[in-house]
Amino acid sequence: QVQLVESGGGLVQAGGSLRLSCAASTNIFNNNAMGWYRQAPGKQRELVATITSSGWTNYAYSVKGRSTISRDNAKNTVYLRMNSLKPEDTAVYYCKLTTIWNTDYWGQGTQVTVSS
Repeated sequence: QVQLVESGGGLVQAGGSLRLSCAASTNIFNNNAMGWYRQAPGKQRELVATITSSGWTNYAYSVKGRSTISRDNAKNTVYLRMNSLKPEDTAVYYCKLTTIWNTDYWGQGTQVTVSS
C-alpha cells in the first residue's frame, strides 16, 4: 500500500512563499510521476504541477513562473515551492503518485490559506 503524506501548508500573507512536501512510503517512487493538485471550496480539483520520473515538469498556467516542483528520489519526496502567493491560491493541496501501470495514489491533503 502506497502512502503519501503532505506537509508544509499553513496561513501566509499575499506575496509570501511556501514549500510543500510530500513523502511517499514506497521504494517505487523513483519510477513514478508525481503531481500536485489543489481544490478550493466549491471548485473541482485542479492540476498545479507535475514531474516525471526523469524530471520533466509541467505547470498550470495560473502558477507558472512562480512555482517550482522538484523531487528528491533518495528521500522519496516531492516538493512544491510557491512564491508570490495570491488569495486565489487558497485551497487544499494534494500530491499524487502515478505508477507505471497508471494507478493513482493520493495524499490526504494540506491546507494552504493566503490572506489578503
